[in-house]
Amino acid sequence: MTGAVPKNDWWDVPATFKPGNYAYPAKKEIIEYHTQKTFPSHPGLFGQPRDWDPESDDWNLPEGWEKIILNGLKERLDKFRSLKIFMDCCVRCGACADKCHFFLGTGDPKNMPVLRAELLRSVYRNDFTLGGKILGKMAGGRPMTFGVLKEWFMYYYQCTECRRCSVFCPYGIDTAEITMLGRELLHLVGVNINWIMEPAANSNRTGNHMGLQPHTFKDNIVYLCDDIEEITGIRVEPTFNRKGAEVLFITPSADVFAEPGIYTAMGYLLLFHHIGLDYTWSTYASEGGNFGLFTNNEMMKKLNGKMYAEAKRLGVKWILGGECGHMWRVLHQYMDTMNGPADFLQVPTSPITGTRFDNAASTKMVHISEFTADLIKHGKLKLDPKRNDHRIATYHDSCNPARAMGLLEEPRYVLKNVCNNFHEMPENTIRESTFCCGSGTGLNTDEIMELRMRAGLPRANAVKYVREKHEVNMLSCVCAIDRATLTSLNNYWNPDVEVCGVSELVGNALVMEGEKERETGLRFEPLAGMEG
Repeated sequence: MTGAVPKNDWWDVPATFKPGNYAYPAKKEIIEYHTQKTFPSHPGLFGQPRDWDPESDDWNLPEGWEKIILNGLKERLDKFRSLKIFMDCCVRCGACADKCHFFLGTGDPKNMPVLRAELLRSVYRNDFTLGGKILGKMAGGRPMTFGVLKEWFMYYYQCTECRRCSVFCPYGIDTAEITMLGRELLHLVGVNINWIMEPAANSNRTGNHMGLQPHTFKDNIVYLCDDIEEITGIRVEPTFNRKGAEVLFITPSADVFAEPGIYTAMGYLLLFHHIGLDYTWSTYASEGGNFGLFTNNEMMKKLNGKMYAEAKRLGVKWILGGECGHMWRVLHQYMDTMNGPADFLQVPTSPITGTRFDNAASTKMVHISEFTADLIKHGKLKLDPKRNDHRIATYHDSCNPARAMGLLEEPRYVLKNVCNNFHEMPENTIRESTFCCGSGTGLNTDEIMELRMRAGLPRANAVKYVREKHEVNMLSCVCAIDRATLTSLNNYWNPDVEVCGVSELVGNALVMEGEKERETGLRFEPLAGMEG
């Protein structure tokens, strides 16, 4: 019906690039920056800086690019036992096929996780297995060609590494790891996208994705404090780069400069003022997000390391982290083997409740939802949930905190204490089975907006369900990318549903000591009962 089902074998259907179905290549000057500044000792990590056009039949690839990729694959097969297992153990049962939001949204068979992995697995079979070397195509092998490279570029950037497929795989194959590996190999020959490489360059240079300089980062937070004072009458005075503070607070930079994240940041500021937390922001480690997760292990390690370097410089006891998705996946899945245990920090202990967060004994970093839930459980917050009665909320389990760190109950516990009206989306779309926003891993770029709207359809459909059944008007989450991408998604599919961070609803409900009579929420919207 859609014309998406091919009439030929999958490997006989070429990848066709046209405006709107691919993300823009990385700018030459951005790759030059990474080559000269980020990793001067690894000049081949991101290929040769150049201008190239995906719609062209000549991508200006380096001479011998096929060998570069095969050597890179061999190196990684030798290094990661998991990769070889993932290449060998798939039986093509198809259990993952209908679990991928990209396949459900596009109908393209190459977006089935099993087939997306086969794009790499077929090359592996051809060059690294005895059967493939002898039987070639009969054994499912195919040589590395320009056509294969085009497929890799198209489909490894139609995967958000959300890992929903892995939940349903009977062998536990982590297709996200295969996508990450595929992208690493593409980087070796300079095939990459700008929406990932430029934020990574900015983060390396100034500490955050937008390239905000320290004074700008500080000014933006001060502006939020001005808004808080107008709404509550309370003047919040955060500190920056203060040595000797007990806690270093790090959140994604989107919470500081972009709607609706700024309202989440206002919630943080109110909460910390409310409990008198001894904390400081850093204008240098001013980004929790880690676009290295979308490039390669070396970039991931370097960008993660800056948070700990700043914690050591400032002499804090532990780190409190804001609402960010991939920051927490990097922390919980890769931190120990990349940067090592942060033994110079203490095991986080709440100075307000005395709770020792032993789950963070190695990372020394606590999620804001864990921290807030603990405060509520011990009765340390004065809350008036009626202030959120104009919100009928549901909750989107952000892929990385939900599937990578098991953060399932804490945000819900917080929401149920700050909102009187909360409804879950259907069971098969939340918790471990949560659907992705459809635009993660650096795909939240406008040139592929139609693709994003297709990929986000399963999540939008679940939101539509609770909108129609319960009149839900607010979709809450704990991820900055989600707050950005779900806003666009809802504007298209569910225009009556807004998006917020959980901490924004906490800020609305907090009754601050000495506050003036509250008439509006953090968005300057009338609170429940104040419409007149």
